[in-house]
Amino acid sequence: MKITENTQNKTDIASYDYSELKTYMDALGQPGYRTQQLYQWMHQKLAAEFDEMSNLPKALREQLSRQCRLSGISPVRVQVSELDGTAKYLFKLHDGNLIESVLMHYRHGSSVCVSSQAGCRMGCAFCASTLDGCVRSLSPSEMLGQVYNIQKLSGCRVSHVVVMGSGEPLDNYDNLLRFLRMLSDENGLNISMRNITVSTCGIVPKILSLADEKLPITLAVSLHAPNDEIRKTLMPVARKYPLAELLEACRTYLKKTNRRITFEYSLVKGVNDAPSCARELSGLLKGMNCHVNLIPVNPIKERNFRQSGQREVLEFKNMLEKYGINATIRREMGRDIQGACGQLRKSCMDNE
Repeated sequence: MKITENTQNKTDIASYDYSELKTYMDALGQPGYRTQQLYQWMHQKLAAEFDEMSNLPKALREQLSRQCRLSGISPVRVQVSELDGTAKYLFKLHDGNLIESVLMHYRHGSSVCVSSQAGCRMGCAFCASTLDGCVRSLSPSEMLGQVYNIQKLSGCRVSHVVVMGSGEPLDNYDNLLRFLRMLSDENGLNISMRNITVSTCGIVPKILSLADEKLPITLAVSLHAPNDEIRKTLMPVARKYPLAELLEACRTYLKKTNRRITFEYSLVKGVNDAPSCARELSGLLKGMNCHVNLIPVNPIKERNFRQSGQREVLEFKNMLEKYGINATIRREMGRDIQGACGQLRKSCMDNE
């Protein structure tokens, strides 16, 4: 599998899995145990520089510094919510691009939401991530680097990871798979795949490919509408993959993985929050092993979407449950720190 190189043509060594790293170290003439030492420095001790790797010979550290790079991301800004302690991190990549990540604290542990791309090309109408398009996809090391940096900066042990930041994860499919496997590797942070969620706007062929991998992750699919007519106004991907095709892919995913699917539904006042929408959505999802996550839409200044009222949101949830669909209302976090996907990155880019 091709590994992304940086602009200085240094090897992206932190994107190598264990077996690939061993091959690389063998080519350098290093003994076998050096592979484990180096891998642990990168993925357990979370070293930011090769000079930190004190049990590696100085000559090897210098050679690695000349030939390789680590994740290549550095923190630019951290904003912490005074409302709930949610922290938003802005990172700069080795080529100057900006990405963002979020640390959220729950009763069950600390969860990090990572970006999979610098920007996004999906064009969802209510999302700030897509306003300037997609610059490029992230390498596995750049996705891992977000988790590693946040764990080091916050001092929190990260127990859950959500790939739901800027970008469409399935648009960066090969690097996503490598990231998932390395994140859960026992030689790294060893985060259980059952504690990892991947969110997609609904790229049908990639959902089917992911189903064949049979990974015990949670798949979250962004619906945001109960029919194609409304969905096309919110999500351009709906013009290519209609709901019938998307839901059939979801059923295939359920059959092959036996893992419950989460459907994300952002409630926009006067657009998709009517009781009739709840009834129609219930009909679509009837009989599926699924859960609906209702999200009061995060307003962004570039769009005139308004959040559904508390009463409308609760009525929508109650309607779904009346028809036998499990549903929860997502707790808003980090509103005072531009917590929604892409907002901090967008504001920083606009001010440059």
